[in-house]
Amino acid sequence: MTRNHLSFITAAGLVAVVFSSVWQFASSAAIAEGTTTILRVEEDWELVIGTPNPNSVSPQITCVFAPTGNFNSLSGVFELNHQSQPKFAVGGLHIHVWKGEFPLTIKSSHGLNVMSHGNETVRWTQAMTLVNGHLVVEVSDGTSTTWGAFGNDGNLKTTAPTTLVNLNTYNPQFSVDNSGVGYAAHRVKSLVLKRIRLIAADGNVSEDSNARTVFPQN
Repeated sequence: MTRNHLSFITAAGLVAVVFSSVWQFASSAAIAEGTTTILRVEEDWELVIGTPNPNSVSPQITCVFAPTGNFNSLSGVFELNHQSQPKFAVGGLHIHVWKGEFPLTIKSSHGLNVMSHGNETVRWTQAMTLVNGHLVVEVSDGTSTTWGAFGNDGNLKTTAPTTLVNLNTYNPQFSVDNSGVGYAAHRVKSLVLKRIRLIAADGNVSEDSNARTVFPQN
């Protein structure tokens, strides 16, 4: 990521953590043994807003996720109510793919629509899929008051080439540690990673319904 983007994450108290082993999950043993090949990861998220301020374009939320549990390879960034790249813009929804510190692709949806509804709940699924040597990063099944339904039209879907052959080193703790409210946290009630699904090459699905609270932190 750019120095500015990394500064935003650090300022928000979000520090990348590198994991050397596969995270504990229902299928973790099979993954570690190499008998399962994960090709798709889905994360279900929920954001609950308190009192937004459209005049200051607040709050601003960023969710980061990656196939390898670190920033050394590709990562996905989903921004709500603001855009950081290629320059700052207000409102809307934006999905990025980064390679290390460099943005590769950016897709946007709902233009300049800014949060202005109190007690709004936003839900969405963000996913990564390996397809023919590319990592597909997308947001789908979004629901909100500000932006209505979002994501299923393909406007929040982008790809980047990769040498990865599986997503077996995915770790949800990376998403938790690097996601959060970058601006006006006092206007947010909660940001929670509600559910995770791993989809294997053979079609089997493993689901973890353990809710992971990103904000507020304990």
